[in-house]
Amino acid sequence: MSLARRRLSPEASRSAALEAARDLLVEAGPQAVTLKAVASRMGRTHANLLHHFGSAAGLQKALAEMMATRITARIGEAVMKVRAGEGSRRDVVDLTFDAFEQGAGALASWAILTGHEDALDPILQAIHRLMDELSDGTAHDEDMRRETLELVLSAMGDALLGEAMANALDLPRDTVREIATARLMNHHEQD
Repeated sequence: MSLARRRLSPEASRSAALEAARDLLVEAGPQAVTLKAVASRMGRTHANLLHHFGSAAGLQKALAEMMATRITARIGEAVMKVRAGEGSRRDVVDLTFDAFEQGAGALASWAILTGHEDALDPILQAIHRLMDELSDGTAHDEDMRRETLELVLSAMGDALLGEAMANALDLPRDTVREIATARLMNHHEQD
């Protein structure tokens, strides 16, 4: 039975809408994440999505929150593995860069360019929560926050211009990830 013919609980319907929105974001960019497009992809009505999200902006904000919650959880796990000696800083870099490359960068730039900066709130709040969770109450907390700022801004820039810049400079595509990893390692060698 297709999604359109099945009766879904409100939670399942909302979740399916967010997954459809994420797929549209990755495939066609933030401008494609409209109530009409998501409803069509789900085989639901525009009114159904209005009921769950109130507006396209509400849908986009919920999408940002879902994506941010998922990726910060994965990054948090990767950081804990690094602290336990089981993972690498490159894993943390790759997760961060991948998140921005796979939709978060486009969504953030769209929010800024269209004046919907509040759509960034869930992303910023998720990063803040992650910093609180990873905090150990020492002087290293400020270093961690500075490293996060540098890493997120590098990932955002890479998502927007990385491929074009690497090509223009005749550098391998993952050069900026290598630089970010080296900088993280250098910060921790100085400790």
